[in-house]
Amino acid sequence: MKRELSVPGIAYGGDYNPEQWPEETWAEDMRLMREAGVTMVSVGIFSWALLEPAEGEYDFSLLDRVLDLLHENGIAADLATPTAAPPAWFFKAHPEALPVDQDGRRLSYGSRQTFCPSSPAYRRAALRITAELARHYAGHPAVVMWHVHNEYGCHNPACYCDTSAQAFRGWLRARYGDLAKLNDAWGTTFWSQWYYDWDEILPPRATGAVPNPTHQLDWHRFCSDELLSLYTAERDVLGQAAPDIPATTNFMVMYNFDALDYWRWAPKLDIVSNDHYLQSADPESQIDIALSGDQVRSLAGGPWLLMEHSTGAVNWQPVNRAKGPGELRRNALAHVARGADGIAYFQWRAAKAGAEQWHSAMLPHAGTDSQIWRDVVRLGADLRALAEVRGSAGTAQVAIVWDWNARWAMELPSQPSAELRFQDLVRTWYEPLWRSGVAVDFVRPDADLSAYRVVLAPSLYLVDDEGAANLVSFASGGGTLAVGFHSGAVDENCHVRLGGYPGAFREALGVRSDELFPLLPGESVGLSGGGTGTLWSERVRLSGAEPVESYTTGPLAGIPAVTRNSHGEGTTWYLATQPDAATLAGLLDRIRREAGVEPVRATPEGVEAALRRGTDADYLFLINHTDCPAHIAVAADATELLTGKPVPGAVSVAAGEIAVVREPRGD
Repeated sequence: MKRELSVPGIAYGGDYNPEQWPEETWAEDMRLMREAGVTMVSVGIFSWALLEPAEGEYDFSLLDRVLDLLHENGIAADLATPTAAPPAWFFKAHPEALPVDQDGRRLSYGSRQTFCPSSPAYRRAALRITAELARHYAGHPAVVMWHVHNEYGCHNPACYCDTSAQAFRGWLRARYGDLAKLNDAWGTTFWSQWYYDWDEILPPRATGAVPNPTHQLDWHRFCSDELLSLYTAERDVLGQAAPDIPATTNFMVMYNFDALDYWRWAPKLDIVSNDHYLQSADPESQIDIALSGDQVRSLAGGPWLLMEHSTGAVNWQPVNRAKGPGELRRNALAHVARGADGIAYFQWRAAKAGAEQWHSAMLPHAGTDSQIWRDVVRLGADLRALAEVRGSAGTAQVAIVWDWNARWAMELPSQPSAELRFQDLVRTWYEPLWRSGVAVDFVRPDADLSAYRVVLAPSLYLVDDEGAANLVSFASGGGTLAVGFHSGAVDENCHVRLGGYPGAFREALGVRSDELFPLLPGESVGLSGGGTGTLWSERVRLSGAEPVESYTTGPLAGIPAVTRNSHGEGTTWYLATQPDAATLAGLLDRIRREAGVEPVRATPEGVEAALRRGTDADYLFLINHTDCPAHIAVAADATELLTGKPVPGAVSVAAGEIAVVREPRGD
């Protein structure tokens, strides 16, 4: 039974690092937190060196005063284990715990996460400080959640040292049982890679040519599991001391992070939390917010917490732009629209020293006479007004298949095209649905699909037999399945599925390709509907399917590029190229309309619509990303929650603004 967060309403706050400031500023922090409407802060995340100044010597006095002060001011604490940043004394005593990169260089300490995930010394030290922390604070009234570690794998997703090699071999023994099965799975007859002894197996360190793909894939799996084992070890220590306090760790479901298989992680958390930061170079970063939020909600199976995002600029991109007018508020409420029951920032007070001194915060360098502060206070009022939204769920009838194994495998070297990026391919299919206001969940290939009418697999290069059969069964049972190019190509061991492409889905799609024709950067082919295709083409032969679009230029002119097939009681589609945005939007619009899927609400272009469904009411979020006011039809007895005003029949959303409309549900 998963434990729940006891903070009422939509939790609000951020990382609080009082150790960075003179103690006389703490009273001001409390006053300003109350002014902003802060209800929960994360504390202690990077405080190991202060809590344990020497091995086995503990000093909790500073943290005692902070937690007491928070409790006196009615602010809850998400108390962290400080294990993401071991102190210098630890590495002086255990230099072997420092990580080794793929080229064999041992890295130094001086930042964070500079440890080998397989290091026994690190594990012992991390569990020791976790146990002391749990013993000391299990009964403290301010502590409502454990924040385990911080952003696992952000800076040390893999270590290639001898200790990691030994751990990797242990993981492989558990997976395969004997060397014969491993050799078969890895295809080691190729290039004389056969292993006769477990000790011959190393991590995929830098080598002269292309490494074995299954070796690399299993390494990704191992590294994710190795970090997960650290999380569960700390979680269990905390749970023994305080069985009623929920535990979480902050995921990083965002564009540029792919180190961990969060489908395996999510069931281990009481509360799923996520960190999300915008890419400054993305002109429509609101789409990435929605995609990430939908994915995290799907991982959680319901509401979740946004543990970190930024009030303005970050400090780690080539150019770190500030947010525009109203963007802070739109970003935060977009996460709430996608299921977040808590909004938090890194960090409360902007640092004046250290590596993140140019990272924005709730209380910026400029202080309270700043636009950021005014926006932070306004957002606190908004979240109080939305308290009743807490716990409400999504309503999607469309699911997109997302699999970390498929992502890792497709982006390995020596693919037919190095231009394919899993996240980009998924986003190109997600974006037109977002623009249309169609609700979307994300699913793993073997998920229960009974709640959906349409399942989309934009990029599923790797799929095991169970996952492939599940998707095909969904279609044969009456669902609509659409599959993107280069999907179903290999099994779970990265072995090509023989007999023609697209491998596992060939019969269900009613097509067979015998040769692939990936396109060069900048190259395109014409399509019979007037659009173009990029990235990919292949010689498709129909074996039951009907052509919807065909190539009109290039070596495959006249060959089908998009097909539709009847399979059992359902329908399957295959896209053998990457259509231009308008063509893809038209295809996805047709697919979901034929399946009877409608948007959550008809809105003008540029107005985002998302729906959360409660027990007695629906909550319609309308976010206007345009420079013009918008008018949207709503129920006759609707109320706009941010203003508390009735909006019978229609609501107006000013340019750059948000409305959240409660529409009572009948029986």
